Amino acid sequence: MKRVLVTHAIAAIGGIVFVLLRLPLPWLLGPITACLIAALLGVQMKGIPLLNNAMRSILGVAVGSTFTVALVISMASMWTTLVLVPVMVCVIGLVGVPYFQKLWGFDFPTSYYSAMPGGLQDMLLFGEEAGGDVRALSLVHATRVMVIVAALPFILKGYWGVDLSNPPGAPASSLPVFQLVLLAVAGLAGWQIAKAVGMIGASILGPMILAAVLALLGILEHRPPAEAIWLAQFYIGMVVGSKYAGITGEELRRVVVAALGFCVILLILAAFFVEVIHLLDLAPPMETLLAFAPGGQAEMTVLALIAGADMAFVIAHHVLRIVTVIVGAPFAARLFSEKPQD
Repeated sequence: MKRVLVTHAIAAIGGIVFVLLRLPLPWLLGPITACLIAALLGVQMKGIPLLNNAMRSILGVAVGSTFTVALVISMASMWTTLVLVPVMVCVIGLVGVPYFQKLWGFDFPTSYYSAMPGGLQDMLLFGEEAGGDVRALSLVHATRVMVIVAALPFILKGYWGVDLSNPPGAPASSLPVFQLVLLAVAGLAGWQIAKAVGMIGASILGPMILAAVLALLGILEHRPPAEAIWLAQFYIGMVVGSKYAGITGEELRRVVVAALGFCVILLILAAFFVEVIHLLDLAPPMETLLAFAPGGQAEMTVLALIAGADMAFVIAHHVLRIVTVIVGAPFAARLFSEKPQD
């Protein structure tokens, strides 16, 4: 319990400092930065997994509640960019696996699951089953999410002038009590139903689907209040930053430096695909960047919400990216298990 309280206190200090300095997304980037610094100083940190997943369900409801009939119909036109998602995943694998294996000496399973831009828990599970280094995988993916999430707000603000200081929703005091109850039910019920049927990303996708159904039926008329989305940002930032707890000097020199180099590669590849889509005039550039940036699904959802982006477009591409990685992972695990290890 002491480590949990310390972790929350560190994350809160980070958020407050970012607010005082008027930096973008203070309740997301502040906790990430503060927890990262604390981890590098040797502070032991710990979160509450159940509560962390509950916070992710808030984002799922926030996305689902924005769905309208017109929005759903417009999703059919996304195929021209959706088909590029598996292509990008393959390119990332072709570049990333040799990068980690040949340049940094990772074994084959660790190299593959470090390169794949899937969900953290899924990549750790599949990587462990294939004989990979779970600690290295955790640090690589935490670094990927942290770097991309930290870089995008400055790109959005500097290049497009997006105002990231706007409240992500209406205050809770302005919403009808029935709508607040409905939002909570959509989050909890959607999460548990999705978990029961084994859906990937159940804590986000389940609430998103149920909230979308309720919104399309005209029952759900509001998205979660600003306070709830700020709280979700806080916990997501805290989780990302605290992944570095217990890091050693060797891990910092080898694994984190390797991950930082890979982040540069990912950003270059994402920029290439964004530019191709822009030149072909297939989608708006800001939405394309948010859709193809290989960060975490929850973190990209936060950025899309705050930036006022087309939520359906952004989420559809991230869901397809995760599905592409997850579907291919078991086949890759069996293939790699037959390979002699270095």
